[in-house]
Amino acid sequence: MASVDIREVRKSFGPVEVLHGVSVPISDGEFVVLVGPSGCGKSTLLRMLAGLENITSGEIAISGRVVNHVHPKERDIAMVFQNYALYPHMTVAQNMGFSLKLRGTDKATIGERVDRAAEILGLKPLLERFPRQLSGGQRQRVAMGRAIVRDPQVFLFDEPLSNLDAKLRVAMRTEIKELHQRLRTTTVYVTHDQIEAMTMADKIVVMHDGIVEQMGAPLDLYDHPQNTFVAGFIGSPAMNFIPGRIKANGSLSVEVAGGALLPLAQAPASSDGRPVTYGVRPEHLELSDEGVEAEVVVIEPTGSETQVFVRLADQEVCAVFRERHELRPGQKVRLRPRADAAKIFDPETGHRL
Repeated sequence: MASVDIREVRKSFGPVEVLHGVSVPISDGEFVVLVGPSGCGKSTLLRMLAGLENITSGEIAISGRVVNHVHPKERDIAMVFQNYALYPHMTVAQNMGFSLKLRGTDKATIGERVDRAAEILGLKPLLERFPRQLSGGQRQRVAMGRAIVRDPQVFLFDEPLSNLDAKLRVAMRTEIKELHQRLRTTTVYVTHDQIEAMTMADKIVVMHDGIVEQMGAPLDLYDHPQNTFVAGFIGSPAMNFIPGRIKANGSLSVEVAGGALLPLAQAPASSDGRPVTYGVRPEHLELSDEGVEAEVVVIEPTGSETQVFVRLADQEVCAVFRERHELRPGQKVRLRPRADAAKIFDPETGHRL
């Protein structure tokens, strides 16, 4: 196992800079997820950590050793790609042990390591099969097994579940988390799926346009987003954003279009009349006679909960209810946000106030 330090790393492709001084400390044995939309630089950063991309400036250190100019095979890392990249003419056992064979490891040691990895991943009955005889989930486990047999200091995962169906993604998510809990190997995992990030990570690093917007424990990012980007990206459905102005005379609230008042627990001093973006998560909206009038637009039952999209203060807003309500499109309802859960943001910078 090893710690990883990414310090002020920049990456340029010609005149275009795609990473702008990214710094991410990763502790020994930590499971860190890099998450963000396509093009944010997360896969580029992972490839630089693996040695597959050159670093324009900054440093990457593994166990205190700067690896900027160290060959990938000498970094003692193992990478699992979105594409399984299995050799079709080799059996599962041969695929898993191939990297050790290239190193000149003796057959007995290869056999022991392959058997150990196969036991961990439930691949023992499949060792003599070829990739074409495996399902997508089984192939992904073989790719993970190939990484495990190397016993690396760091595991790198580059969107490994993107090619799987929804049910299998959930199952593999659990398997990867269980694997980490068993091996405690430092892991860096890249995904654009914030649900994967929330459920798997010890620490999430949210990236956007080549910078780190925020990093921290999953629930810290969910409960205390630093800006509207993180608030809107972490959480499904996303946080609702409604423009308005702080009204501090009397009870504290935010006045939105149509004169409706949305409750607020706290605001900066002397902020009466200040323009803000009012943020509230869908599960923090409740039906109440004391709420703000809204018109139901779309109802989406998912089984355990119901997502209801309404028109409120000239904005489309999503509310999530675990209770069963008899609602229909066009119906007028009253919604009240939880004041203690609401956030306010600067409309220009997007930073939380």
